[in-house]
Amino acid sequence: MSKHIDELKKQLVEISDVVNAFKSEAVQVRVVDRLLDAIIENERSESIWNNIANKKLNGTSEERNSIHIGDKKPGATKILNQILHTDYFDAPHSIAAISDYCREFYASDFKTSELSGILLKMANEHKLVRRRNLDNNRFEYIKASKV
Repeated sequence: MSKHIDELKKQLVEISDVVNAFKSEAVQVRVVDRLLDAIIENERSESIWNNIANKKLNGTSEERNSIHIGDKKPGATKILNQILHTDYFDAPHSIAAISDYCREFYASDFKTSELSGILLKMANEHKLVRRRNLDNNRFEYIKASKV
């Protein structure tokens, strides 16, 4: 833990001139706050991808096949296409449920707005069927062959 604090102190010293160039203390606080958020998010992403790499190397065959590791994190389209080739869409799922599934099993935190257009395109291509759930009036998606 102290190693992280020492590293953070070093980074703060490096950016102090830039931060102090702003005359408004409120702006200085916002700049430092955003930088700290970016550092935390970067460390969290590295940790997630290290866990995924471990699963890729040491996990079950299902875990290894469900994870794609490239030079960068796969996008929503790639992940949805991967999910399409599993049995996940054998049952209907809402966009929120699909987003939660991506977060849990693919370490990708997509907003529902990021997924909705891709899911609609997949429905227009007859890969998925989009239908409205009468209980909550929300769209659900299921494999076209399962309807």
